Amino acid sequence: MPVLDWSQCAAVESVPGKVSGAWVFRDTRLPVATVIENLEDLSIEEVMEQFDVTREQITAVLEFVAQSLQSSAPEPVDAHSV
Repeated sequence: MPVLDWSQCAAVESVPGKVSGAWVFRDTRLPVATVIENLEDLSIEEVMEQFDVTREQITAVLEFVAQSLQSSAPEPVDAHSV
C-alpha cells in the first residue's frame, strides 16, 4: 500500500503541536485516520453524527484516497507485447 501525500489534500492539515502533528480535518482536531477507521463499521451518516464532520469533508478525503491509489497503481501489462 503506497503512502499517501496528505499535503496534496485541501480538506486536511497537519499542524505541529496540534494532535501531535497528525493529519486532521482542516480547522478541527479530528484525525483523518479516525474517520477512515470508523467507516469500516459505520455509515457516512453515522460518522457525520458521531464525529461532527461534514459529508463534504468525508467525500473530499475519500476522493483524494481513491485518486491517489489509482494514480499509484501499476500499469497493466499487455500479454501480447511480452
